[in-house]
Amino acid sequence: MRRFCGSCHCGAVRFAITTDFPELTTCDCSLCKRRNALMVKVHESAFELLAGAEQLATYQWHTHTAVHHFCKLCGIYPFHRKRVTPDHFGINVHCLDGFDPAGIPVRATVGAGMA
Repeated sequence: MRRFCGSCHCGAVRFAITTDFPELTTCDCSLCKRRNALMVKVHESAFELLAGAEQLATYQWHTHTAVHHFCKLCGIYPFHRKRVTPDHFGINVHCLDGFDPAGIPVRATVGAGMA
């Protein structure tokens, strides 16, 4: 397991995760498609918000279970609390410092068909 730090574009929201990157995921729901998200799933115990809680805005729709977080200043989506596994976060790997996703398997998830 390795620790990675990440942030939004402006740096106001900073976080750290611990993971071994077993896989990355994409999702075909209307929100993930529009933001072209590439995510890694981590348990809430492997996530730490380091700074910027006051700069986070949230967006919820449909069942209001998933909580998508965005920086109020730059608009970047760094992470969200997942709907199916609400004790996990989906982390936008493009927000991780120095992370290269090459070689990690990517699994497409079906979010559009969830009722």
